[in-house]
Amino acid sequence: MHDKNRFFIQFLKLAGPYWNSEHKAAIRINTLMLIILTVMQIGLAVYITEWNAALFDALEQRSMAGLIKQIGLLILIFATSISVTTSHLLFKRRLLIGWRTWLTEKVIRQWMAHGRHYQIGYLSSGYDHDNPDGRIAEDIRIATEDAIALSHSLFYSILMLGSFTKILWDLSGRVIFDFGFTAIPVTGYLVWIAVSYAISAAILGWWMGKAMTKATHARQTKEAEFRHDLIAAQANSQAIALIRGEFVEQERLLGAFRAIIATYAQQTAAWKQIQIFSSGYSVASMALPILVGAPRYIAGAISLGMLMQSVQAFQHMVSALSWPVDNMAQIAKWRTSVERVLALVNALAHLEQGFNTQNAHQVTINKTGQSSITLAQVRIASADGENLSLTINDEIKAGERVMITDKSGAGGLFFKAVAELWPWGSGEIRLPPQDALFFMPPSPYLPAKSLYESICYPLTKESCNQSLVESALIRVGQQELVKQLNKVAPWPQILSNEQQQCLGVARVLLHRPQWLFIQEALDSLSPEKEVKMLELIVQELPLTGILTITSQPGAEAFHQRALAI
Repeated sequence: MHDKNRFFIQFLKLAGPYWNSEHKAAIRINTLMLIILTVMQIGLAVYITEWNAALFDALEQRSMAGLIKQIGLLILIFATSISVTTSHLLFKRRLLIGWRTWLTEKVIRQWMAHGRHYQIGYLSSGYDHDNPDGRIAEDIRIATEDAIALSHSLFYSILMLGSFTKILWDLSGRVIFDFGFTAIPVTGYLVWIAVSYAISAAILGWWMGKAMTKATHARQTKEAEFRHDLIAAQANSQAIALIRGEFVEQERLLGAFRAIIATYAQQTAAWKQIQIFSSGYSVASMALPILVGAPRYIAGAISLGMLMQSVQAFQHMVSALSWPVDNMAQIAKWRTSVERVLALVNALAHLEQGFNTQNAHQVTINKTGQSSITLAQVRIASADGENLSLTINDEIKAGERVMITDKSGAGGLFFKAVAELWPWGSGEIRLPPQDALFFMPPSPYLPAKSLYESICYPLTKESCNQSLVESALIRVGQQELVKQLNKVAPWPQILSNEQQQCLGVARVLLHRPQWLFIQEALDSLSPEKEVKMLELIVQELPLTGILTITSQPGAEAFHQRALAI
């Protein structure tokens, strides 16, 4: 019970503020209208049982006038039902998409901020944060949509239980059960039978379906892993094709899919148990109310219309009491998705809390606004705390060109520490303003947009002058791409590594940073062309400080000094 309470509290803390968000007035109106329309649906259901009783009474009495009257009322019920149901759908879907949009924006902003999307991959296995794409795209959808669907059906069932319990109680009257040696009067016996039947069914249904939660969680996890593997294969399709790794990828992807099949079989076994129960339950629910109400009709205590009304009231009441059983699978799916979203959010919160708390095992970043970069007692460590670098004490002045040397791979981590992506280590780095820094990774990120937008990234197309973009392409020797600036394509798959790295230089010429960090971003070029690109950068940006990690020996002469990491 404590775990369930904690689960609901966590979910409400995460998603509940939607009703107090920016558009809270419209959200609350939609919610209120949904409640009102649900009450109207119950009112219609109650009225239909009364109409049904009047119809059968008219048929029993062979009254044509009574039949015509009921036909007229049916037309009124028909029109009202369509109006209420359609309006209910519209308000419900507004709430569904609004809540999903709000929560998706909230999680994406938390995930895609301050490098958390990168850092989360280095969290220990104690945090369940794999496949964030599936959690954001699919699990948030299920968490919000199913929460509203389940909440509505629960509210509807509670209203239906209250309404039809009274009707069934009145129709049951007072029955005396004579056992020969004693007679026991029972008031509302149909109500007690409905309650006993529903409770028994709920207990049996829960017992037969309790394996569904575990099976659903396992399947959703494997489905997400399969999607992630497919995305990774697509993202690296060129490398896979060049190295002829298709057979290995086929086996890896099919292996991931076979894992889904295994969980599918597990889920099928759980579904089979639920179906066995559901099939028998539906047949019993159809026949039981007629059988238990028929003795009073045969005895002449109630009319045929009252019998049919009691049957409908019995079925509605049992349906309301059976809400936990009927929604067991959906509850399992909803809870699994909520737990996956909560796990991702908790992992991101752990990152934010941990990295915002300065400690001796963390590199401290201070943005002093100074014109140089100062390193004071800086050490770079692995995510597990293993020391990877020397102790660095240095000052790199504006406009200085420094070559970073290391033998442990800590140079790239040093760049990430400067970018506030790698907190593991110790010491202090004092930096100029963050917007003065520009990083060139080994391969520039080229979004699947127009080539124009890809080169300008992360600036918008509107903030880039086209003539400057064309000039930058010509200066880096990629004039043949000028005609393709407005073409939308998967550029990482189309362009060679050399072309992509030249586009990285073109991007630098457009952004004109005060500090440039080059991490093997020109290593696909020939030694002569790499030096040419470095000279171009210096020519265009003579006051820019440059820190370079490169495996090209010819680039050493370009730099003024080296810094050992």
